Order: sequence, then structure tokens, then C-alpha cells
Amino acid sequence: MNSQPNNPLHGITLEKIITDLQSHYGWEYMGYTVNIKCFTNNPSIKSSLKFLRRTPWARTKVEAMYLQMLKNRRD
Repeated sequence: MNSQPNNPLHGITLEKIITDLQSHYGWEYMGYTVNIKCFTNNPSIKSSLKFLRRTPWARTKVEAMYLQMLKNRRD
């Protein structure tokens, strides 16, 4: 396996990202920040995983939100 020392998301699952974001921000804020139905209309981890795995632009936004959350926690 190749190491990815410059990738802060290496080894972190999409499920962990969504779970951590939901615990920290809640669905309402997540839906406000990234306006996708799986966050605003009857949100769940399962529906979010399904959508984000098929939609690269949305996954990129969610990953950016996660990285920002981590950065804010360190500051």
C-alpha cells in the first residue's frame, strides 16, 4: 500500500466523516452549508453515504467541510 503523507483524509472513511460532521454541526447546518437533499429532507447516514458515493462534487464539498471542522478544533 502506498503511503499518502500529504492527504489528511487518508484512512478516514466517508461514514466517519458524515458521522463526525453530524455530531458536531447537526443535519440542519450541514444542509445549509452543502444544500443537498440527503442533508435537508429526512436525513440519515445511509442516504448520505449512498448519495455522496455517487456524486463527486458533493463529496468534495463535504470533505472540505470536514477538513475545516478539524482545523477549527485545532485552533
